[in-house]
Amino acid sequence: MAAATADTRVTPVLVVMGVSGSGKSTVAALLAGHLGWDLQEGDDLHPQANIAKMAAGEPLTDEDRWPWLDRVAGWIAAHAEAGRPGIITCSALKRSYRDRLRGGYQDSVVFVHLAGTRRQLAERLGARLDHFMPPALLQSQLGTLEELGPEEQGVVVNIGAGPTQVAEEALERLLPWIAR
Repeated sequence: MAAATADTRVTPVLVVMGVSGSGKSTVAALLAGHLGWDLQEGDDLHPQANIAKMAAGEPLTDEDRWPWLDRVAGWIAAHAEAGRPGIITCSALKRSYRDRLRGGYQDSVVFVHLAGTRRQLAERLGARLDHFMPPALLQSQLGTLEELGPEEQGVVVNIGAGPTQVAEEALERLLPWIAR
């Protein structure tokens, strides 16, 4: 992944990404608490129709996702334009989705991909209560996931450890972007 240099450093906006059950919300909250940055739960930006569709066990289509991704991208753009660091959660499963999120702020957006095995993810999903995303959609998300490319700014962190350790590893690996 490309690393920022002192000459090109800009205020970053982190996108904590991964499939459902990877711990995006928990890790993002830990990162935001440690860094003192704004935090936005990307799921809160979903149109109600998307939530209803997922709750019914139906995978979202690209057409379903674009309005949501535009809302997420708007939050990112507002922070980038203001020079204000922030953290937002978003599955960001495809490269085309990440391109949409970056918009004109390629240098500002840094992805934190929380990755785990199918088994780890299924166990986590099975243990969740009160979430609209049913475990049955995990395979659809895994099938859609495109790994970060070498030209995309970001890090991949394995979710095998506890959330605190995952957040600590992410912070360590994000130092080229967040160190001041």
